[in-house]
Amino acid sequence: MHIKPPCSLLAVCLSIAAGNAAAINFSATPAEATSIAREAYLYGFPVVEMYKTLYTQAVDTQGQNFKAPFNQIGNTAMVFTPRDTAFVTPNSDTPYSFLWMDLRTEPLVLTLPAIEDGRYYSTQLIDLYTQNFAYLGTRTTGNKGGNFMISGPGWTVDKPAGIDAVIPSESAIAYGLYRTQLFDDKDLAKVKHIQRGYKVQPLSQFLGKSEPAAAPAVNWPAPVADMSDSPELFKYLNFMLAFAQPQSSEAALRERFKKIGIEPGQPYNLTELTAEQRKALEDGIAAGKAEFAQFKKDKVDTHEISSGDLFGSREHLHNNYLYRYAGANMGIFGNSAAEANYIGYFVDNQQHPVDASKHSYTLHFNKDALPPAKAFWSLTMYDGKNKLLVDNPINRYLINSRMLPDLKRNTDGSVTLYVQHKAPASELQNNWLPAPDGPFYGVLRIYMPKPEVASGEWKMPLLTPVVSQTPP
Repeated sequence: MHIKPPCSLLAVCLSIAAGNAAAINFSATPAEATSIAREAYLYGFPVVEMYKTLYTQAVDTQGQNFKAPFNQIGNTAMVFTPRDTAFVTPNSDTPYSFLWMDLRTEPLVLTLPAIEDGRYYSTQLIDLYTQNFAYLGTRTTGNKGGNFMISGPGWTVDKPAGIDAVIPSESAIAYGLYRTQLFDDKDLAKVKHIQRGYKVQPLSQFLGKSEPAAAPAVNWPAPVADMSDSPELFKYLNFMLAFAQPQSSEAALRERFKKIGIEPGQPYNLTELTAEQRKALEDGIAAGKAEFAQFKKDKVDTHEISSGDLFGSREHLHNNYLYRYAGANMGIFGNSAAEANYIGYFVDNQQHPVDASKHSYTLHFNKDALPPAKAFWSLTMYDGKNKLLVDNPINRYLINSRMLPDLKRNTDGSVTLYVQHKAPASELQNNWLPAPDGPFYGVLRIYMPKPEVASGEWKMPLLTPVVSQTPP
């Protein structure tokens, strides 16, 4: 069997490699451009944020966050710390493995090893829109391992022998994000052993067949500082859109985008725009940011909208680009609801933004009311300014269910966590989650949540400021 890529995708690849000297097709009036830019900003922000991670992990070989070249797995046999800055709001319970997939030439086969029951592992498959299109691992395929074929747009290969499932991606660039549960420091060697069992190979190699001709090389553009928050975003959006086939549900949207020059694979030279056109784009981006800020305040901070609404497949999200933007802005590459539930602690029980320079806080779990998880739960602390883990004197970035035996219980069996910048009394320090000296937020992750989470039967506790420590 000789494998060759779909002709349409090969043409796109050649277009990317060759480039295009056409000028920006900007036909919108200023008012139209502002409206369209707002839509395009919300639509494109997750794509461009994903590109930042792609570049640092798979392209910039000299960078501190480089993991592995395309179609190779990079393992991180340690938990995340404040020094890891490749993406915001990382978890620190599950050492990651990273796989950036270039599916233009042929499908890839991902192999998972069998692992023991009682340990969680997963491979989250993410397309270039940051949509989770499939999962492998404990919840979906079990802990028995297997071989799984990931195919890009246009492939119609039947399931070969030895393949457990064929999983299509709507984009030719996709991300495999592996999580392997770490029990404690003594468990690190076991996690490394499991990670060594994660394999990836081209389909032709898996089948022992001849290799197809490689897709053209890609000139990956280097990121710039303001690429997610200025009209520069549209240049990177055009570049990335060339790696995905248009969806029929987006036909009208894409036609509107063309009026401000957003077309897959086309250049976007901002110097070609007039000052009025550029201002229209900037005004549209500002409107998109304002829309998100209001949405976060009204829906996310009040917990009317949960993480389960913001992450998932295209079918789950129903092309709700504000939701997709919110997920990428607050914690890109978040899990779908069935895999994990995320509860963000951005405000206290009075709906005031949390700030450890102003208050100390408690989080109280009644007896038998700890987060209901089939796998495990974890509360992780993040700096409100940079969205990264918080450096602290005891190197504790989270409190999770594996730590329960060491936590101090109240006389009634309940558990109180102390969320504050300064250390509490010595007898309470096992229950201390260190916060920065300023704004922060916490994320409670419930892996493989039980039904009472989705039903609302389980009620999340709220952060409560310690009034006696409020400054005058």
